[in-house]
Amino acid sequence: MGTEGGPRGLAAAAKRAADLAVTGALSLVALPVVALAALCVLVEDGRPLLYVQKRAGLGGRPFDVYKLRTLRVHDTPAHRMAQVRSGDALVTRVGSVLRRFKIDELPQLLNILRGDMSLVGPRPTLPEQVERYDAFQRRRLAVRPGLTGWAQVNGNTELSWEDRICLDVWYVDHWSLALDARVLARTLGVVFGGERVRPEQLAAARGHAHGAHAYGADRRG
Repeated sequence: MGTEGGPRGLAAAAKRAADLAVTGALSLVALPVVALAALCVLVEDGRPLLYVQKRAGLGGRPFDVYKLRTLRVHDTPAHRMAQVRSGDALVTRVGSVLRRFKIDELPQLLNILRGDMSLVGPRPTLPEQVERYDAFQRRRLAVRPGLTGWAQVNGNTELSWEDRICLDVWYVDHWSLALDARVLARTLGVVFGGERVRPEQLAAARGHAHGAHAYGADRRG
């Protein structure tokens, strides 16, 4: 089982067209917000303003993802760090605000315009993580990674990494433009209301994962 699912042909073209249209409009609003946020980063903690990191994209292809820097400069490799939360000592005061309202992610609008990412999709992960994916997990690479995604609006950091992957694969296998619109609408709720686990969506994703694993075992048998 490879990178199955996700939009193909005209559906993929429609998703890309929607990305460009919405991102173009969002960029006009986001540019002054990013400029002000970058100034706040500079005043509190100096340069660099942006954090650039290699991530795995569509089909596992690497690309550089852009974020406003929210952590103090440190030497720990990204793949050796645990999930960083706002209360972590590495997070700056400005960074805590940027992370809470997802402002640090706005430079990824450039990644979307470049074709590295989509507005909606699984969040891009480290190449070192992708190297350890099994066949089921690789299905999350069948679409461009997203600025936001199904896992992000159904619990995100409140969930285990395994559950987030289940939600991502459920999204890939059930993709539609209507689902993308649903994710974008829920993202506003997360930005202003915070993250919370949605048990019904998590149960559906876990059930889907169980069925996919069972199907794979039958085919191998």
